[in-house]
Amino acid sequence: MVDTEIKTSQEKSFFERPTVQKDTVGGIPLGMEAVVNKSIGIAGVYGTWGESYSNETLPALVEKRLGGLLPEDEKLNLAELGFVNRHHVNGLTSEENRKLETEIGARFLRAAVQACGWIPEEVQAVLLGVSAPLSQDFTESIARQAGIPEDALKVTVHKACDSSVSSLHLALNPNLDENKHLPFNLAESLRGKKILVGGMEGLSRFIEPSKDSNALQLFGNAVGVIGLIPGQAMRFIAGKAHEVFDEEGVLQARMLYPHSPRSSASLVDVNVTGEHSVLIAGLQHEPADGSNIKMAGPMGMVKLFVRSGVQVVKDVYTAYQERLMEMGRSGKTIAVAIVHHANYKINKLKEKNLLKEGIVLNMPWLLSEFGNVSAASNMIAFLRELPLLQPGDHIMVDGFGAGTYYDTFVVELGSAP
Repeated sequence: MVDTEIKTSQEKSFFERPTVQKDTVGGIPLGMEAVVNKSIGIAGVYGTWGESYSNETLPALVEKRLGGLLPEDEKLNLAELGFVNRHHVNGLTSEENRKLETEIGARFLRAAVQACGWIPEEVQAVLLGVSAPLSQDFTESIARQAGIPEDALKVTVHKACDSSVSSLHLALNPNLDENKHLPFNLAESLRGKKILVGGMEGLSRFIEPSKDSNALQLFGNAVGVIGLIPGQAMRFIAGKAHEVFDEEGVLQARMLYPHSPRSSASLVDVNVTGEHSVLIAGLQHEPADGSNIKMAGPMGMVKLFVRSGVQVVKDVYTAYQERLMEMGRSGKTIAVAIVHHANYKINKLKEKNLLKEGIVLNMPWLLSEFGNVSAASNMIAFLRELPLLQPGDHIMVDGFGAGTYYDTFVVELGSAP
């Protein structure tokens, strides 16, 4: 049975969950929750930082940032879109934000390592998706502060909300174009190694100067990091990456990372930026006025993501079925689909259109108390579903984001060594 109903048990603030470890960093609230599934050998940690704003208290913050009243016709029905809370930090300088996010990133990496039962010196690669980085060496900085070796590979992906799924796809699928454009194949080189994959988004900082009321209501801060051994805990079955430039600028975002001029060959730059560093950067339709973000509204997002998103899922599902036949396992089904939580209406419409194609997927809604947290979204959703997963389960991971970028793939879960 398809399940995309919003789970009402998550309507309270994330900080109120009894399993959340609470702390502060420089006076800023921080919460994290570790998740371990020993049977398949995957663990991780997710959480957020900043003050918690409910749907009732958020308008006051939005109006403070707008410098005026939020027009009635611009107020979003956030509960209907699947969100009841999100987290923000206000009024920090760029340097204060840099120190804060570096410390938070390092803490989450250390916590993920601990959840896996590893020590930092064992980690051989960190792959991190970030939409709006504070510095070009952010992944390297938080890995260093977490005690991860300098010679561990650091891969940073900037493909908006798709960034963390793209990171995991890179680690698992040797046939991706990005892997073919590197001097070494990431998926082949990481097989059998202990790696961390995640998404970290300081979106409160990114949208703070914006006057876009939709962005100010939808986005918030969050982190999700998982630890796994590719080829052991996860085995790639079928997948696809797709890109199509957002010509109309339905979701415009400023690129806080280097990118070459638009090329007809690809929207994605693939660069080795250091002896142990790789940068994957996706071109965005940037706001002409120099602002950080401009959105067409929730229905614009539906139109932007659903049509291409459904086709990508359909293509991957077809490839998956063909692969099962080759493997002599045609009766196997996908246990769950971990879908980016851009908003609930997008996922419901994707579900409806996939059903028309005869594709039935369990797509649970899992992130009500975070808002849209971009690249952190899929990692958090996966960790929340992780306790229910079993060795041998097949799961689909479906990422999509501004640009526009799609990464969708199916993996088989292994077992702990």
